[in-house]
Amino acid sequence: MKAIWNGATIAESDDIVKVEGNAYFPADALKRELVTDSTHTSACPWKGTANYLSLKVDGRTNENAVWYYAEPKDAAAEIKGRYAFWKGVEIVA
Repeated sequence: MKAIWNGATIAESDDIVKVEGNAYFPADALKRELVTDSTHTSACPWKGTANYLSLKVDGRTNENAVWYYAEPKDAAAEIKGRYAFWKGVEIVA
């Protein structure tokens, strides 16, 4: 699968974990040169605290379009170290 935004492949892998309809890519699939840190967080009652990254591609920024759980709760242990996408990022097989 691929995560694509603004014409760039942000992540690509066959090792995908799906949770609540979202594709979580392994850390080594993420093109780190296309993301920047964000201070934004959100909370999920069963997964824990989500941290975010912003995308920067060809002069455009997509704030907080990538999320991950650095320390997920036990129920969501399978997504530790994995990244998911939203805000216009297309996931294709």
